[in-house]
Amino acid sequence: MSTRKNHPPMARVSRSRLLYALCSSASRSPASSLIGGAFHLRHFSAGNVARAKAATEKEPWWKESMERLRNIGISAHIDSGKTTLTERILYYTGRIHEIHEVRGRDGVGAKMDSMDLEREKGITIQSAATYCSWKDYKINIIDTPGHVDFTIEVERALRVLDGAILVLCSVGGVQSQSITVDRQMRRYEVPRLAFINKLDRMGADPWKVLNQARSKLRHHSAAIQVPIGLEDDFKGLVDLVQLKAYYFHGSNGENVVTEEVPADMEAFVAEKRRELIETVSEVDDKLAEAFLGDETISPADLEEAVRRATLAQKFIPVFMGSAFKNKGVQPLLDGVINYLPCPIEVSNYALDQTKNEEKVELLGSPDGPLVALAFKLEEGRFGQLTYLRIYEGVIRKGEFIINVNTGKKIKVPRLVRMHSDEMEDIQEAHAGQIVAVFGVDCASGDTFTDGSVKYTMTSMNVPEPVMSLAVQPVSKDSGGQFSKALNRFQKEDPTFRVGLDPESGQTIISGMGELHLDIYVERIRREYKVDASVGKPRVNFRETVTQRTDFDYLHKKQSGGQGQYGRVIGYIEPLPAGSSTKFEFENMLVGQAIPSNFIPAIEKGFKEAANSGALIGHPVENLRVVLTDGAAHAVDSSELAFKLASIYAFRQCYAASRPVILEPVMLVELKVPTEFQGAVAGDLNKRKGVIVGNDQEGDDSVITAHVPLNNMFGYSTALRSMTQGKGEFTMEYKEHSSVSHDVQMQLINTYKGNKADE
Repeated sequence: MSTRKNHPPMARVSRSRLLYALCSSASRSPASSLIGGAFHLRHFSAGNVARAKAATEKEPWWKESMERLRNIGISAHIDSGKTTLTERILYYTGRIHEIHEVRGRDGVGAKMDSMDLEREKGITIQSAATYCSWKDYKINIIDTPGHVDFTIEVERALRVLDGAILVLCSVGGVQSQSITVDRQMRRYEVPRLAFINKLDRMGADPWKVLNQARSKLRHHSAAIQVPIGLEDDFKGLVDLVQLKAYYFHGSNGENVVTEEVPADMEAFVAEKRRELIETVSEVDDKLAEAFLGDETISPADLEEAVRRATLAQKFIPVFMGSAFKNKGVQPLLDGVINYLPCPIEVSNYALDQTKNEEKVELLGSPDGPLVALAFKLEEGRFGQLTYLRIYEGVIRKGEFIINVNTGKKIKVPRLVRMHSDEMEDIQEAHAGQIVAVFGVDCASGDTFTDGSVKYTMTSMNVPEPVMSLAVQPVSKDSGGQFSKALNRFQKEDPTFRVGLDPESGQTIISGMGELHLDIYVERIRREYKVDASVGKPRVNFRETVTQRTDFDYLHKKQSGGQGQYGRVIGYIEPLPAGSSTKFEFENMLVGQAIPSNFIPAIEKGFKEAANSGALIGHPVENLRVVLTDGAAHAVDSSELAFKLASIYAFRQCYAASRPVILEPVMLVELKVPTEFQGAVAGDLNKRKGVIVGNDQEGDDSVITAHVPLNNMFGYSTALRSMTQGKGEFTMEYKEHSSVSHDVQMQLINTYKGNKADE
């Protein structure tokens, strides 16, 4: 543990802590507030000092600071209004002084979309971090992308956040990406609020969306607010907890006016409040007792019950509003403070590397040893910018920290807080905060400590890339900049991979979809001034075996001097369905037919052979190799001999194992006007798609289908022409499944033809 805990009691009430208690109790002016762990010495008085001393004697110096901190993310389906909502939050909390729209005609664009590409396309590509203050609380916010191609940005943001807002569109409802984001929130056990946005739009129906959240997302949820009017008549909201009506006046809705519940809505409000109490009672015993005992439930009791149930992830409060029309954002901010956890209310675990990765719960206190996770990297103007979430301890500028993953000791040259692409230098930051450091060389997912412990944080879930493109610089001179760009993007984004095609020698980039790769090619052009030519998109096929086949191969070579001798006997078979690994090697040798020091070489040989299947040269997956016997020579056997024996043994028996080709299948969700439904469904069948769902949503049909990725190239153009530009679709990777026999023959013939041409 940290040596700081051994100081005498008075030394522990250090200057900065005393000041913190002081700042908390002093008048809350900007000068006396805590900004990013830098403490400001102003507004002193004898009374304040006494109060500060008393406070520090009763409870830890950091407790109030932690309770007044929230780390939240805003996630949703494309175009649900995440960035617009973040823009309003920054405006109302005083972080920005004017509002700009996402597709800004004024040429400015939203604050959180700092990349030129984001402003042009009107989409979020990178998650951006910022922080703001609301009613004496500090809120760190990460605005995440909605497109499935940038799913890693959502994944890593949720990994480090304590709470989240799931934004749902009141017209579109629960869409495919809403389901993906919700699944990610569940994976990282993030307590969340739902915000039904766009109540001002034609066809807005928050109750339909709430029912969809219950059925499609299996949310145990209820409305915390009721809208006053909808669509063009949307005027304000009634808070079901406080039983107050809120109206938003002023040019940007900055003046919140509180009034009594409108008389014509009293019965409806009473019914919805009862529904809220019933829903929360099902998961909160304390409220259930009061409810069953017919006691009057006060706003404070209900608020506490909602908070308890939300923190336990048994309930999701649903807020409403229209971010674009500046209505409902301030009550949502109150909801973040009232119902989402502070850093010490969330359990975080690290793995102790000195005790065989034993799980250790981090208390989240700044008094502990430093534990911080690098969750996102960016190449800034001043070198690599590393975003850190501090889970325990304090990080200070100029101090040394240790990268547990590499063992390197690094000095922190510069510590900043981020506000989109702007930075604010700070001297120190403590547990619970999200900061960034410059000039620290590391990879995404590395853990830093102060050296007193050897903890690593559990890793993120990184999906496999599904699509590849061949790229090469147009001019030969720009090769250096080109490889620099690719190295940087690989470091920043774990779903972006770069490889060399061994046959053609081309550089292959792989990612999560067409848009993902297009954006990177465009960034190479803009940020590195390198024009790159792009080959035809290539699908990441896989091969696998379907039956057990034995092998017995002797590799023997005698050419004067030491020869090569190695014999391997065993079998290959498919792994059982649902297996977590893609390749397994099992040594079932009895006795010493092959010396044990050659076994790793045999495994390496089989792994290498499985990298390129004989059908179309793609990697072989779901494969189990079992070694049962073999033979070695006292003089001629070597690691190389056994490695080569394994490669040839695999090639010899592969054809007999009835190999098949697997292709990535995408889950495609389409929303098209009903009159085009027939044409779209017919086109999906042509593309060998399987329609698994068809719902009606107003005048639109929502079609869900499983379609091979190979047949989805250029689909956005085809869909536009079929639906007069009114159709939209999203797709995400579902699984790899075997192709039909005719497609397999076609792929094999194409592969052979290409090889013959070379």
